[in-house]
Amino acid sequence: MKYALFHVALPFLVCVALANTRLFDNVAVDLSYEDYAEKVVDYLPAFLAMPFNSLINVGYIVVGFYWLFRRTSSGETRESRYVRQVFALTAIFYAPVQWTRLTTMRRAPAVLDQWFTLPIFAWVPVWCNFIEGGALLRPWFALAVQLCSVLSYGLTLVHARGFEVALGCHVVVAVHRGVRAHRLCGDPRSRRLLLLAGTCCGGFVALKLLDHWLARYTVFQHVTGHFWSKVCDVLQFHFTFGLLTHLTERAQAMTKRR
Repeated sequence: MKYALFHVALPFLVCVALANTRLFDNVAVDLSYEDYAEKVVDYLPAFLAMPFNSLINVGYIVVGFYWLFRRTSSGETRESRYVRQVFALTAIFYAPVQWTRLTTMRRAPAVLDQWFTLPIFAWVPVWCNFIEGGALLRPWFALAVQLCSVLSYGLTLVHARGFEVALGCHVVVAVHRGVRAHRLCGDPRSRRLLLLAGTCCGGFVALKLLDHWLARYTVFQHVTGHFWSKVCDVLQFHFTFGLLTHLTERAQAMTKRR
């Protein structure tokens, strides 16, 4: 696990250092509670100012630790354990970043909230490449994908919608590679998990974009669209873990039979 922790912690700390410089001063990020449909509860402490959107971050931590320590098949290799642990640690690291953003409404956590989303999505193609390669990790491919993902946040410096463009590309590539891995190694169970993960991904994007529009309806005025988008995101993590873990086990079995 120490290698997976180093893999996640090193770029995370680099991003934290850069986010606290003036490099991203002109990046478009939400820095006001008015940018969210959920109303602030004044009598609660700052870390619970928006209780629903704050507490949902516990979900990322729970899912991350569940898959980090989850017992898998006895045939799990060191490399398959590594790709699973990296993905799990990204969920655990992401939660306090997003929670800090909502608590402080400062620029640095807001930038990190956007930035750290990209390598999380980018790990899906890395894991899928591992599956398609017969459960064989290609370190240079993983490094290249993660580096390109981190650098893609630079689009925010050249266009106001740079983050949306970068995130959209990451989502499309992740979904494409997930479908391809399923076609190569999948079965009915992986098809079901793929559909669930894809549905949650769509819900994550749509509900976040429609946060204020949905707030016109009573049912979304306290438990808002942004909150439900994060519920979808947590479930997206969970179902993606289930899908890629299952496909990894099938890829390992197929490799042994050859």
